[in-house]
Amino acid sequence: MSTVALLAITGLGLGALYFLIAAGLSLIWGLMRVLNFAHGAFFTVAAYAGWVASEALPADALWLRWLVSLVVGIVVGALFATLTETILIRPLYARHIGQVLVTVGLALATIALVEGGFGSDPRKIALPEWMTATTKLAGAAIPNTRLLVIAIAALVLALLLYFLQRTRYGLIVRAGVENRAMVMALGIDVQKAFTLVFAIGGMAAGLAGVLAAAYYGTIDPGRGTAMLIFAFIVVVIGGLGSVTGSAIAAVIVGLVQQFLNFYAAAGVGDFAVILLLAGVLLVRPGGLAGSST
Repeated sequence: MSTVALLAITGLGLGALYFLIAAGLSLIWGLMRVLNFAHGAFFTVAAYAGWVASEALPADALWLRWLVSLVVGIVVGALFATLTETILIRPLYARHIGQVLVTVGLALATIALVEGGFGSDPRKIALPEWMTATTKLAGAAIPNTRLLVIAIAALVLALLLYFLQRTRYGLIVRAGVENRAMVMALGIDVQKAFTLVFAIGGMAAGLAGVLAAAYYGTIDPGRGTAMLIFAFIVVVIGGLGSVTGSAIAAVIVGLVQQFLNFYAAAGVGDFAVILLLAGVLLVRPGGLAGSST
């Protein structure tokens, strides 16, 4: 029972990280029809920016260091995403091949620059004592970082749903996901919504980068790219443009990976996720939640 509880919470924590990356990807594709392969670069740059900021603070102020890294990661993720949209993506809205080439190139260049500046070896993260401790649940010693990641992801989901359902720009985003041409015909400035969605996606990716550093205890240049692959799978399974669908799919993917990698063999869970993706596409090509938010 304790093993099942540990795997379940760990899987939920992994799914929470996938959701934070996938939510931005889903909205960006749903509204803007942009496949942003640079999203993993937002994750990586934000994680390293948070680490650099924390290292500049006193070594014994661990909570302050972590909170500062969290804020810096979110801000850097938002700024990086906003600059990417305004400088690189905006001129290419009608050129989908150009979008793919530019975002892939940006991702490769960013990872190379990070490796050149910080090296390819993982960097250890200094965490507050509470984060390195465990909590007993169902007889299992659950790392507190897993619980923290799950709680923050649930809060982000609630905030995103509130934004989409209760605010003016959220309603514009939802309407744009359903019918962008109609929204533009009504004279609404969709361009501002485009930039806002990119910024929100960057914030979520930056948050995921800092939380992943706490989850794994280290940061490295390749983690953002590795997690982006599964985030794309989550987006497709959940339904392009659906935040709720991405949340459900992220939980499923995280749990499948953890349980099968443990009870079968390493890598089996990853392969099972690919089979799950194929099955969903065959049965429900629009994903679990279709295109609605």
